[in-house]
Parts: sequence; structure tokens; C-alpha cells
Amino acid sequence: MPSRERRYRPGVPVPLGMMLAPFIRGAGDPTSEREPGRWWLAWRTPDGPVTATLAPVSGIPRAVEEVAATAWGPGAPWFLERLPLLLGAGDDPDGFEAHHDLIAARWRRLSGWRVPSSGLVFAALVCAAIEQRVTGKEAFASQAMLVRRFGTPAPGPGEERGLVVAPEASGWAMIPSWEWTRAGVDGGRARTVVAAARVAPRLEECVDLPLEAALRRLRALPGVGRWTAAEVSQRALGDPDSPSFGDYHVATEVTLALTGVAGDDEDLADLLAPYAGHRYRAQVLALAGPRRERHGPRRSLPTHLPTRWR
Repeated sequence: MPSRERRYRPGVPVPLGMMLAPFIRGAGDPTSEREPGRWWLAWRTPDGPVTATLAPVSGIPRAVEEVAATAWGPGAPWFLERLPLLLGAGDDPDGFEAHHDLIAARWRRLSGWRVPSSGLVFAALVCAAIEQRVTGKEAFASQAMLVRRFGTPAPGPGEERGLVVAPEASGWAMIPSWEWTRAGVDGGRARTVVAAARVAPRLEECVDLPLEAALRRLRALPGVGRWTAAEVSQRALGDPDSPSFGDYHVATEVTLALTGVAGDDEDLADLLAPYAGHRYRAQVLALAGPRRERHGPRRSLPTHLPTRWR
């Protein structure tokens, strides 16, 4: 299968691994792979599946000056055209001012970081819905099981590497309830994914809407609350001002990093208020250092509900 290539020089040197990290769902993510000096992605674009690699051409890992991208499959032109936005070209940090010494120090070290935008709203929503109310480890395992079971081999060399492209919207909608249960996804989260699949074209339109209108459209979907909409907005729309309120760990870790005392969402809101317009940017910088060990409650798998959500 022929490949397409593109080289791109961001306006500022970027931390490439940090830019791509939000799109990688755990070490066993079948849609991604990391090898020394290269990232592999297997995505479903509006034009079809794509396998893509990104590698630094010049610069250091924390400040890559030029990126080489190679892509295979029907979605290759779409992916390469959108490459600048994936690497943060749509994000403008002007007006961002650090109000905490820790954030100021990390912004000096990571001044090239920008909020990435995949442009894939439905894909981001599927991941966020599966991650609702469970630990990341559980959610990543569930997503990997479902993608491997119902996805398709990645085009080009992606198939040889074992990469899998997630199902299209109609495929997610047709997954039987017992398969969701086998994967550890309860009925509420499964119904959210299926509801999103039914209106996937409307969701993809959010890319062309003002952020406020896009968030309203996301929140109108049953099962999509403030946290889920923010997770989608951060990754698919490049929103610098949608912090992860309601997240399992973010409030505790950000407040602890900035004040030395673990707090809740209300405390997080107070701390991020001076960063209005850049609250997600401040969140990322606050979490960009060493993380404390997590101790979350364990869940048991849900019992099977004999229904089919279509």
C-alpha cells in the first residue's frame, strides 16, 4: 500500500510525546504504539481508516523543531492535512499568565506545549464515555477488548504491527449488550456510546462550531455531563479552557500540587479561576511533574442485562 508523507515545522518547538499522550489509552491500546523515536497511530477518520507515524526530524524530545509524518490508508490525506492542528497550531496561549510558582516554572520548561486537536469528536466521546466512573486501568482494558473484538486491522504496516482501527459509529451501535458486559462496561456507559453513535454526524459538526455551541451540543446527549464534554473538548476540539471537573483524580492532584493540600472540585475551581480562558492549560501544567501514587476503589464487573442497545 503506498504511503503519503509530510514534514511540518511548528511555530515553536513542541514536546511531541506530551502532545500525543492524550490520545493513547494505556500501554495496551490497540490503536497506538510507541517505539524509540516514533509514534504509531491507527485512527478512523471521516475519510476512512489511517495508519500514521510521527517522528522528530530535528530538536530534542522536549522541544521538537520538525516532525515527519507518514500515513497509509484512505484516511491518509485527511490526517496529514490536519497534522498542524494535531500538534497545536490552533491553540493560542497569548494572555496566559501563571499565578502559581509551580505553573510558572513548568511553563518556562514546556513553553512549546499547545493543546492538540484531533478533530475526531465521536472517537473522543467513545473513549470518554467508557472511562466514566471507573479507574483508567479498567477503562483502558475495556476499550482495548472492544476495539480488538469489533475493530478492523489498521491499513498498511499497521496491520503487521497488530494495530487495530476502532469501529465506525454503526459498528459501535451494533455491539450486543453481553459483549459490553464481557468487556466490563455497564449499561449506562454502553447506552451513552450507542446514543452518540446514532448522532455521530451531528457530533462531528462540533469541529466547525464555536466552542460554547459545541459544548452545548455535546451536553445535550444523554449520559454526557460536564466531565465527559470536557474530555472530548480537550482532545477533539483543542479547548484550552475546559478543565476536568468531576475527574477521579484531577481535583486532588492539582490542588495538592499547587497548595500542598488535597482538595475537591470546589477547591479546584477556585484555584483555576484566575486562569479563565486557559484553565485546562493550567491543569496540564500543574500535572506535568511527578504524580503521587493512586489508590482508587476497585469495581466488580456488572452483571449481564439481556438487552441490545440499538
